[in-house]
Amino acid sequence: MGNIKDYAIATIGSHSALQILKGAKDEGIKTICICKKGAEKIYKQFNVADELIVLDNFDNFEKLEDELISKNAIIIPHGSFISYLGTNRVQNLRVMHFGTKEILEWESNRNMERVWLKKAGLRLPKIFNTPDEIDTKVIIKFHGASGGFGYFIAHTAEEFYERIKGYKGKEDYVIQEYIIGVPLYLHYFYSPLTDEVEIMSFDKRYESNADSIGRIAAKDQLDVDLKTSYTVTGNMPLVVRESLLPEILEMGENVVRTSKELVKGGLFGPFCLETILDPNLNFYVFEISARIVAGTNPFINGTPYTWVRYNEPMSTGRRIAREIKNAIMSDRVEEVLG
Repeated sequence: MGNIKDYAIATIGSHSALQILKGAKDEGIKTICICKKGAEKIYKQFNVADELIVLDNFDNFEKLEDELISKNAIIIPHGSFISYLGTNRVQNLRVMHFGTKEILEWESNRNMERVWLKKAGLRLPKIFNTPDEIDTKVIIKFHGASGGFGYFIAHTAEEFYERIKGYKGKEDYVIQEYIIGVPLYLHYFYSPLTDEVEIMSFDKRYESNADSIGRIAAKDQLDVDLKTSYTVTGNMPLVVRESLLPEILEMGENVVRTSKELVKGGLFGPFCLETILDPNLNFYVFEISARIVAGTNPFINGTPYTWVRYNEPMSTGRRIAREIKNAIMSDRVEEVLG
């Protein structure tokens, strides 16, 4: 039987690091936080890191690898981690990594992502191949984990061409049908140790200025030529209608099953389906995040669903640590690494 004292959980200080590190400490595992100069104040204040490694930037992250390897550190990826390093650098990391690296490419490439989600039998918004095809309201999304920054709405090809002028050099985007409904982010955890998908939580993003624009009279919006933007500023917890849970669980199970057909080992650990629920209660899935998402941050002390299942505080960050702990203690740690 392995000993958890021989290992450490490490992550970059951003995004969801507070709950990842706290969850590891709650499970009795040593924690390492790697952060940019200035950000270390937060992780000192909340006392979640047993060790802080402070860098000027992440350009030379790989120089830390030998040190992390010597400490048996297991890296936990999150949105900022992927954004700072990029999928290619993550693929080449030698340090232990929780989750399948190969699946991150399917998440970060919108064309590959769409193949995955369609193969899983999910309902997706229409994609327009060229701006000239636009015949309805669309949302333009730029690739990468950038928190919705720069997304914009267009109704016609002409409007698209006018607004895209403000994004010079950004040619890697997708033109997606804009579905009217409630944005709903579905958080899951899949354990390769038990072969079970768990429902963890749900959230709604608070986006600027999309969620504050309603406070401004329509006439004033027109007078100042106000354009909607979708930069994520925070997350709000939600509890969904219980009758929707069976479909939500099935969607998650289908995504995991399909992932095993795409890459060796498939998707495991935390993941999120980003959806719109229309007035007829149809889910449209517009994106998947194949790692922990910031929408789980309101639930550091657990959710209604994790309380029912575990009867103790269980954040997604702690659930990751619990999985690693179980793997170590049962000599199956290789099964949670990728």
